[in-house]
Amino acid sequence: MNRRAFLTGIAGVGGLAALGACSGGTSSGSSPATSGGGKGAASIVHWDQMVAQESWIKKEIELFQAAHPSAMIKRQIQQSGDLEKVIDLAFRGGNAPDVFMVPNGKLDDYIEAGQVLSLEKYATLDWQKTFPPYSFVDGVNAADGKIYSAPYTGNSPWLQLYINNKVFKDAGLVEADGTVKIPKTWAEVTLFAEQITKKSNGSVHGIGFGNSAFAMIPWWAELFTACAGIPTSTAGGFPGGMDPRTGKFTFRSERILTDFLQLFQEWKNKGFIFPQALSIDDEIARQHFARGKFGMTVGGVWNQVGWSELGFTDYSLTSLITPDGQQKSSFYHGATSYSLAISATTKNPDEAFEWFRWWTGKDAGARYVQELKGGISVHPEANDASKVDFPPFAAFVETTKLIIPGPHPALRNPAMVNVAPKAVLPDFNAITTGYYNGQIKDLNSALAELGEKEEKSFVDALEKAQKKGHKVSKDDYVFADWDLMQPYKWDIPEYIQPK
Repeated sequence: MNRRAFLTGIAGVGGLAALGACSGGTSSGSSPATSGGGKGAASIVHWDQMVAQESWIKKEIELFQAAHPSAMIKRQIQQSGDLEKVIDLAFRGGNAPDVFMVPNGKLDDYIEAGQVLSLEKYATLDWQKTFPPYSFVDGVNAADGKIYSAPYTGNSPWLQLYINNKVFKDAGLVEADGTVKIPKTWAEVTLFAEQITKKSNGSVHGIGFGNSAFAMIPWWAELFTACAGIPTSTAGGFPGGMDPRTGKFTFRSERILTDFLQLFQEWKNKGFIFPQALSIDDEIARQHFARGKFGMTVGGVWNQVGWSELGFTDYSLTSLITPDGQQKSSFYHGATSYSLAISATTKNPDEAFEWFRWWTGKDAGARYVQELKGGISVHPEANDASKVDFPPFAAFVETTKLIIPGPHPALRNPAMVNVAPKAVLPDFNAITTGYYNGQIKDLNSALAELGEKEEKSFVDALEKAQKKGHKVSKDDYVFADWDLMQPYKWDIPEYIQPK
């Protein structure tokens, strides 16, 4: 795995690649949507997979055309689930789009193949500074000091605790002003779950999730410990259960984490959790939550689109729940991401860049957040919760205050990408699920053994990389000076100096 693919894989993964997950399209082929400029306008073919963002994209094209009549955007929605394959075929066939959404982990390959345009003519320092510092990083969206893409989406905690307002109100969990109570501590979640379950005589449960498709219990563990004093949500690049503060594989056996998993088991034993949690998937669980079968669930902002389609909007959320209500750590993010690229074969590079500049600009970002409610923009000015008219999404925008830059081994030493530990089994997902269903009795022993296996896998990978001549060391993973409540300052340039 090369450096660029590695970094994007753990640093927020190109904004638009993540948005493609909302497309809902799996059929092959494309759906054209053309907006014309004036007579003789330069044709710009644009590809993406953003079906759920259709209304926003159409508006952006209309606004762009009005401001740039010399360009004509020909947008095509690539509904095939395999965008990478479609783009590769287009390059091979000599009909690559002018501007396209970059599949996850592929920018490096396109750069090495000479298939994407270097933006050195356009990416002036003044233009770069319209973005926050560290928006352009060698090894992510740039190579050898040349910029090839730009970030679009910003960073936010990826998990939230969602609260069904009606379920809470029916259980009497309201403040004096009639608003629902938002839990801030583990004890409050326990109390609220108990009250919901008992008030309904067991017909409604306090907590619910769906575990059949993939393990969801680790999501709960991460959310409930992320701000509790351990680096649960690190920026990435740390293998398995390594604690970035020490370089030792003790993270998964941290007392806070095991305490939560034991509490989660207690919720199950007391009947507070929806009993079919292990037999339904996350999609069914989200529908059950919307229909009031349980009062609290954990998920991400992507839930909001699906709930709106169901006509369910009466919910609240939070990402800050700790044992005692005090924040002692944060969520963390890595260095930047990428979104679109311009084909090296485009016949109209100037017009293509103007569209690229528009797409990644502050105004389009503000409309994306405030009108479409599609996510977080890379531009902090766009993330103004007071301008969002849907309270749950405004609350999500507010959670961005909980995420800060974290340490990153591959930014300290690029050669670290050559250290690729093999996965060990049973992994954390399997252990937490096994503990929940009773197959694993001794949680502490299981997690300690996992740490030992992960340590061995890491050491083996490190030695293998060293034997190949890579200058790597375990010390590259140790950030002993890391203050969990302060943004970590990366030792890289804030912007790339144009050559």
